[in-house]
Amino acid sequence: MRSPRPVRELVLVGGGHAHVQVLRRLVMAPRPEVRVTVVLDRPVAMYSGMVPGVVAGQYAAHEAEIDVWPLARRAGARIVDAAAEGLDLDAGRVRVEGRPPIAFDAVSFDVGSTVAGLDVPGVREHAVPTRPIGRFVERIEAALATMTEAPRILVVGGGAGGVEVAFALRHRTRGAVTLLDANATLLPGWTPGLGRRVAAAAAARGITIRGGARVVRVEPNRAFLEDGELPFDLLVWVAGAAPHPWMGSLGLPQDARGFLRVGPTLQVPDHPAIFGAGDCVSLDGHTLPKAGVYAVRQGPVLTDNLLGYLTGGAVTPYVPQRGFLTLLNLGDGDTIGAKGPFAFQGAWAWRWKDRIDRKFMAMFQSLAADDTPTFTPMAGEMVCGGCAAKVGPGELGRALGRLDVPVDPSVELGLDAPDDAAVVVTPGGERIGLTIDAFTAFCDDPWMVGRIAAVNAVNDLYAKGMTPRWALAIVGIPDEGPRATEETLFQVMHGARTTLDALGITLVGGHTLRTDTLQVGFTVTGLATGPLRRQDQLRVGDALILTRALGTGVLLYAHGAGRARAEWVRTAFARMARPHRDAGAVATRFGSTAATDVTGFGLAGHLAEMARASGVGATVRLDALPVLPGVTTLLSQGVRSTFHAQNTAARRSLLGALDDPRAEILYDPQTAGGLVFSVPADCAAEALAALHAIGEGDAAIIGEVTAGAGVTVA
Repeated sequence: MRSPRPVRELVLVGGGHAHVQVLRRLVMAPRPEVRVTVVLDRPVAMYSGMVPGVVAGQYAAHEAEIDVWPLARRAGARIVDAAAEGLDLDAGRVRVEGRPPIAFDAVSFDVGSTVAGLDVPGVREHAVPTRPIGRFVERIEAALATMTEAPRILVVGGGAGGVEVAFALRHRTRGAVTLLDANATLLPGWTPGLGRRVAAAAAARGITIRGGARVVRVEPNRAFLEDGELPFDLLVWVAGAAPHPWMGSLGLPQDARGFLRVGPTLQVPDHPAIFGAGDCVSLDGHTLPKAGVYAVRQGPVLTDNLLGYLTGGAVTPYVPQRGFLTLLNLGDGDTIGAKGPFAFQGAWAWRWKDRIDRKFMAMFQSLAADDTPTFTPMAGEMVCGGCAAKVGPGELGRALGRLDVPVDPSVELGLDAPDDAAVVVTPGGERIGLTIDAFTAFCDDPWMVGRIAAVNAVNDLYAKGMTPRWALAIVGIPDEGPRATEETLFQVMHGARTTLDALGITLVGGHTLRTDTLQVGFTVTGLATGPLRRQDQLRVGDALILTRALGTGVLLYAHGAGRARAEWVRTAFARMARPHRDAGAVATRFGSTAATDVTGFGLAGHLAEMARASGVGATVRLDALPVLPGVTTLLSQGVRSTFHAQNTAARRSLLGALDDPRAEILYDPQTAGGLVFSVPADCAAEALAALHAIGEGDAAIIGEVTAGAGVTVA
């Protein structure tokens, strides 16, 4: 049964406080007629309201983080791991760094802001700005790790953010903290009682506040003011909000400060398909402070209006609250607050703020601190794609065994000795390598699927020691309407060309067909000019080297189910997108005679096939196997690829029942996995060093070829 056709394309640029509410609404109430793509330059968004608590040590960093990737996957959204660069208004496309533009029927920006004053000489080099927030926390933690006792700390910016950071750092370090602000009075525009309470609390804690102090230049460990200079060990820059420079190139209306203008419905004037929320926008007719509370309140209105615009429904105005509750965290269990003209203080206010913040975060954190899901997974919610979507090894072997192998003297490597690729000899004596590889999409990003599908196909020839030269594509695409079909095909082929062009492989044609899900494959032809690394050429005594960490099967499954952290999946994608050209060259240089690329049948399956074909045995050391980040956690939680059980059933009889839970990684199906190859034992260490030198940092010596039969585990 075909899935419903998405009729409109929604692109969310950024993972701010408003956009995560759009995604959460779609988790709770999916809209199959709208396809959502999230463009993220940083996959983890930090909740600004809890950042001072992180700096003070009240929260671990993960408690203030929203990992947008698993939230987006639960919402059925595509994820584009890149930075937006601009808009093509006429074509209705978002320009993305390093990738083709993305079509939209509606686009929304929620990318936050940067910090004002970064152009002050020396600030970029010697100060720690508070934006982007995630980077700020990383830099603060790194700086504090090197601080001596009682460091001298300058905080530039006397707004609410600067006040909270100053108190947090004072509590965390017990250092000499000075808060500088260009304004003569603290917290101008706020109720006077708030400023008075902050000043009294600062004096009680030994924090110096200097008003009317403007920093004009920064040098190493020294800030120069208009009327003097101050030494520092740490300078934190919190000097107000400023728009991201790249947003000025959008060609859209801006206010006097350069922020994107939006009207009451959060749509850009004269551009109804373009929306914005949060700190990156200014609301026509209002002068609002850059405070996260507005983005939070804008979220439901933005969601309603985006869906209303795309589906022909109504759009409604966002009416900002006249005032809002202010709670300033002093970092030590005390909080100063204000509502309207009233200011207050106490530990009770901190407990109140903590409850509010934790309740907000609980709505968006798909994974708990121990990486278990905060939701109840639905049974059978997905089936794996990639190389985990194969016919099982038992069925495949039995079917091929029933065929008569044709006798053809031009075939050097074919069905009589099945391998990763075939080799035929032309009448003129040229040896031609041939392979075909295809799979069901392993994620919803067609560009990434095309890129990695091409890598997966060409790796077969690199494994054998051949040079791929030409490729034909075959792409199956669901019927989603002419425009969506064209866009999907373009993204797939652009991703494939990204791989093939860089390798000097020419895409010469292909074929398309209608399918229920996206499927991508390639036939690759190349040249065989030297000895082949065949599966049946393992030699007793040789060392076994694996070039790439294992675990893509379980990671891709978890990603599809919204159970994998972004950093895990990003690491896996980066590994999968690396072709084996250079690793194959290392294998050739060190005299390898046998190799295969580890794909759908897992390391156990592919290594067992090599051992059987070679008439030898192999020993694998579990503690030597490289594993991708997050894989051990997922396996320990019982998460498995949908092809894992077939691999286990097919190969456990060969390996025997293993009590060690680490053995489960042997059966995990890989997509664009590493090479496993043999080399003489006396040069294994040198070969491993060569692999590390070309960027294959996961490569490891995992065992050796032995006399006997089958694969044993040590």
